[in-house]
Amino acid sequence: MTPDSDSAAVLWSAYTAAHPEHAGDLPVVECFGDSPALADELLALVVEGRKRATAGTVEHDGDAVVQGGHWIVTDGAGTAQAVLRTTEVRHGPLVSVDEAFAWDEGEGDRSRDDWLRGHRAYFRRTLGRDDVDDLPTVFERFTVVWPPGIAD
Repeated sequence: MTPDSDSAAVLWSAYTAAHPEHAGDLPVVECFGDSPALADELLALVVEGRKRATAGTVEHDGDAVVQGGHWIVTDGAGTAQAVLRTTEVRHGPLVSVDEAFAWDEGEGDRSRDDWLRGHRAYFRRTLGRDDVDDLPTVFERFTVVWPPGIAD
């Protein structure tokens, strides 16, 4: 899924016009998940206020995720929908996830067991490997800072 850089630039411009202290280059623009349907499903959890955390591989996301940094999340069509600000970053093996983080991710029944089932399946599918429990993982918490209608 290719992000729409024009919609991201418009969203970022509106945010930085309202918050000039954050003016700067366009941050990372990406969606959740690996399909348009999953991107839309996870974005909906953000919009309704249920999802305030995400996890990715250190290999893919490690250097890009910085506490206090911003990023723009898109829908499944690649259109920018929200500006997020990272509030916490932790690196560890996939199985080091705790109940509080699983709850903050907002997916499924929000339990650690359900989170592990879903993320094991996701990483097995996207990485093409079975041994994912020790996968170096970035655990990120975030807030929604723009647009005002869904901001925390």
